Amino acid sequence: MDSEDEMLGAHEMGSGEDDFYSGGGSDDDYYNESDDGDEVDYGFVEEEMDDSVMIASHRSQINYVVLKEEDIRRIQMDDIGRVSMVLSITEAEASILLLHYHWSVSKVHDEWFADEERVRKAVGILDRPLVSTHDGGELTCGICFESYLPEEIVSLSCAHPFCSTCWTGYISTTINDGPGCLMLKCPEPSCPAAVGQDMFEKFASKEDKEKYYKYFLRSYIEDNRKMKWCPAPGCENAIEFGGGTSNYDVSCLCSRSFCWNCTEEAHRPVDCHTVALWIRKNSAESENMNWILANSKPCPKCQRPIEKNHGCMHMTCTPPCKYEFCWLCLNAWTTHGERTGGFYACNRYESAKQEGLYDEAEKRREMAKNSLERYTHYYERWASNQTSRQKAVEDLQKAQLEKLEKLSDIQCTPESQLKFITEAWLQIIECRRVLKWTYAYGYYLPDHDKKQFFEYLQGEAESGLERLHKCVEKELEAFLTAEGPSDDFNHFRTKLTGLTSITKTYFENLVKALENGLADVDTTQGGSSKSTSSKSSKTKGGGKGKGSSKSKISDGN
Repeated sequence: MDSEDEMLGAHEMGSGEDDFYSGGGSDDDYYNESDDGDEVDYGFVEEEMDDSVMIASHRSQINYVVLKEEDIRRIQMDDIGRVSMVLSITEAEASILLLHYHWSVSKVHDEWFADEERVRKAVGILDRPLVSTHDGGELTCGICFESYLPEEIVSLSCAHPFCSTCWTGYISTTINDGPGCLMLKCPEPSCPAAVGQDMFEKFASKEDKEKYYKYFLRSYIEDNRKMKWCPAPGCENAIEFGGGTSNYDVSCLCSRSFCWNCTEEAHRPVDCHTVALWIRKNSAESENMNWILANSKPCPKCQRPIEKNHGCMHMTCTPPCKYEFCWLCLNAWTTHGERTGGFYACNRYESAKQEGLYDEAEKRREMAKNSLERYTHYYERWASNQTSRQKAVEDLQKAQLEKLEKLSDIQCTPESQLKFITEAWLQIIECRRVLKWTYAYGYYLPDHDKKQFFEYLQGEAESGLERLHKCVEKELEAFLTAEGPSDDFNHFRTKLTGLTSITKTYFENLVKALENGLADVDTTQGGSSKSTSSKSSKTKGGGKGKGSSKSKISDGN
């Protein structure tokens, strides 16, 4: 496709089964949005929102809530208050129950009303003392064994006596030991009575209280199956996931986008298992070994891998070995000379190769080289789109800080009517993320028919995204350097809005298709491949992006 009009129609991709990848709307629908003279809101995010919130709002389906620390604390206290009121117990006892049942209010209610006595014993909320209480006289502390007056002794519901000093030391020690203090029991060995929040309030120091309440807050997220902390370093926000969808990608207010299921970075349309394989491969030593196998040979004497970095076949191993040998046949160089082919050939190798002596080693080396080239092809494009995405985030920030205000002054247009530029950058950021992960998807896609169709779709996606990126990055500059308002600015707005909308539609349908495993290729078996092949031949490989380099991918298989 050589014109922008063709690109804007590319998401239709023909008729019949290919209509699945079309958004169903025509280009004119997008281009006629701003024909009237009224002010049009081209964005779908508020001006006051920062970049991270806008990126989060840009998701097509929001099924999660970002919770700040104050939100978590408020929800936590609401749950404690609700349990306390319904069960007619203290908030300290309600906290003990919720901690035991992993902050599930419904579970607490079900268990309590099913068998209150059993629950009390299980969690340590006793309704009667375990030891007899003295009416008068001194009591002995169960830790220091000193005698104290009754008013100097503090006990739990079990009535085991301990002095204030020992309680302070006991609670301080357990807090500094870690989150286990949340499930603290009476100091008396084998006593099941739980230590409530009121005891921590009474005996813990200010510093220890801060630690305790930090553990207490974190337990609400870490024990809750519907909540997780944002994995970004230093971020204190949590994500509450609503479920009901296969889309696990979420965005925190700190701008970190990640998969709620596996906590890796957001990776639609690739599933978590494939992402785990890809990340493991990127960091695996196996790729280093593949490179060594493909590009080096072992020294015949010390077996150290050697890379050939000159044209001559005369190799010398590094000290202390210093063995001299022929690169081709790996025999000692002393047996070589003009009779064996000179410095740039080896007659012995050629004759031995014809006899099949080197077939096995050469085959292994060739397989390793092909495997490495195939992996490199996909990894380079995966990393390239990640770099482009980061650059797009920087460009968005620059546009918000500098360019939009300048453009508003030059074109005499309110900034509220320039949201379409921000929307375009947000769409580019999201599409770069999707496109990046399509290369991991393609690397693990084994089916040849599906791979051919996938590469066509990927090429079209990259071609369309490049047109949108070029429009907002290059064509906008002409209006930023203009001396005054331009008559072409409204046409530019219409064009950029149309490109943004169609690119969004195409990528959304591409994601759905890949998540569905390109199921229409299975149902049509040949129809889609045939039509795709014809389209590919007409467009000479579909898009002009990196995804359309089919010959390289095929060569690597």
